[in-house]
Amino acid sequence: MKPLLRLLPYLARYRKTLFLGLLTVVLSNVFTVAQPFLVGRAVDSLKTGLEAHTLGAHDLILYAVMVVGFSLVAGVFTFLTRQTIIVVSRHVEFDLRNDFLSHLQKLSLSYFQNTPTGDLMAHATNDISAVRNSLGPGIMYPTDTLMTFIMALAIMLSTDWRLTVLALIPLPFVSFIVYRLGKLIHQKFQERQEQYSLLTTRAQENLSGIRVVKAYVREEYEIGTFRSLSWEYLKKNLVLARVQSVLWPLMFLLIGFSLIITLYFGGLSVIAGTITIGTLTAFFGYLAMLIWPVIAFGWVINILQQGSASMNRLAKIFDTEPDVRDTEQTDPSIREIRGEIEFRDVSFVHNGASRPALENISLRVPAGATLAIVGYTGAGKSTMANLVPRLYDVTGGELLVDGVDIRRIPLEVLRSSIGYVPQETFLFSDTIAENIRYGTPEGSDGDQRDAADVSQISRDVSDFPAGYDTIVGERGITLSGGQKQRTSIARAVMRKPKILILDDAMSAVDTYTEEEILRRLRTVMKGRTSILISHRISTVKEADIIVVLHEGKIAERGTHDELVERGGIYAELYRKQLLEEEIAHL
Repeated sequence: MKPLLRLLPYLARYRKTLFLGLLTVVLSNVFTVAQPFLVGRAVDSLKTGLEAHTLGAHDLILYAVMVVGFSLVAGVFTFLTRQTIIVVSRHVEFDLRNDFLSHLQKLSLSYFQNTPTGDLMAHATNDISAVRNSLGPGIMYPTDTLMTFIMALAIMLSTDWRLTVLALIPLPFVSFIVYRLGKLIHQKFQERQEQYSLLTTRAQENLSGIRVVKAYVREEYEIGTFRSLSWEYLKKNLVLARVQSVLWPLMFLLIGFSLIITLYFGGLSVIAGTITIGTLTAFFGYLAMLIWPVIAFGWVINILQQGSASMNRLAKIFDTEPDVRDTEQTDPSIREIRGEIEFRDVSFVHNGASRPALENISLRVPAGATLAIVGYTGAGKSTMANLVPRLYDVTGGELLVDGVDIRRIPLEVLRSSIGYVPQETFLFSDTIAENIRYGTPEGSDGDQRDAADVSQISRDVSDFPAGYDTIVGERGITLSGGQKQRTSIARAVMRKPKILILDDAMSAVDTYTEEEILRRLRTVMKGRTSILISHRISTVKEADIIVVLHEGKIAERGTHDELVERGGIYAELYRKQLLEEEIAHL
């Protein structure tokens, strides 16, 4: 149950409501526990009245009204209990889910590369719901049953302590069974949740990659795989259900023994005249009240074990520290940057990689200059660009911005000063306008139109029936690859960043459109530090500095003309592309 202790700070936020809820629990139990006493008095009055021929109807009506009245009052307080404690559990669920997403947003890119999205979705839905389900009943029922147990037991002991002790003999066995089976339930629930994560991961990948599935006619294969995972999930659910199904019959069996013991020895006491029939009737009422706490105890242990298992899974994520974050080294006085970038003997190794992605990179890019990075696939171009917004931290050397170690600059300041178009374009399931304004929600309509003109997406938008209000669908599925890239470029341009990074951002754009975008970008890039990554020499040839990466190292650097004259990797790439263009025009 230790993982559930992490919820105490959440509960502390609602301590006044919880206190009110606990108070209503006490009041509800006071009026509930009084009812068997009234029933016992009514039975004794009935017996006495019949024997003396003095029983009046008004006496029975009085007791009936009192029992009904007490029941109504107890019901009102029970309603208030649920309106406080259960409502608090819903608020905690809300806070926990928001904190979970907030923590995920802080985690480093490397974490998401190693964690399936479906697994995280299972945590955000199923596990958090299990925690909430254990939290509300986990507070309400133990408190309610404890108060009932104490009050009923006190009255039973004062009535006939010997009969009470005999009636309670089976109850320790109930506690032992609950303890042993509770541990097994915890284990089986954990296994079920892990299988659920696999199931949601497969479903998410199928839906996200539906075009690939259809293109390769793999529907039957995916259906079969999903069915196998579903079958495993079903089996783990059945195993959990079998364990839970053993718990309840055993408890009811032992509780039945308590009733038999009470009936036998209580009957003997009535015959002996040591207690009245009314007292025995009340005793049965109180014993019934003790039965519910015992049953509730087993049920609460069950859901607490499930909640504990789910919270344990969530805790592993909450305990994951982001690799990239603000630290004591961060200087909060830095509020803006100019854009000068310097790599000093920078190296970077991906987690688990056998060799570095970048090695001994030394390069200075003055503020306002344009750096172009070219090279063969896998040379480390995107990795080098990803270091600038600190999507990764360097593993060797120093990366400076404005002469300051990048780790001293607050992340918010650094990233809000960068416009970034990644190699893999991502659009949200929203309108074109909202996707363009995503990084600058406070921007004007004029800024949006200007950014769209620069990226040339405005030409296409004019042909859409809803214009900028056109919904692009999940990941921009309704747009072509070029349209998605141009929308992403507009999003970066609208931000008016100090540093603009375009990572192969025009690979899906035709040559004519690329030239138009580049012509407009030159105006945007004036006074801004720009990093262009491309396989096309036409995209980068006018850059101030061009570096050629090869196997994670800078193989060449210079201007377009200098590199062509040198006759190295850059010149070879240039000649190949000129030849491809000539062949294309034949």
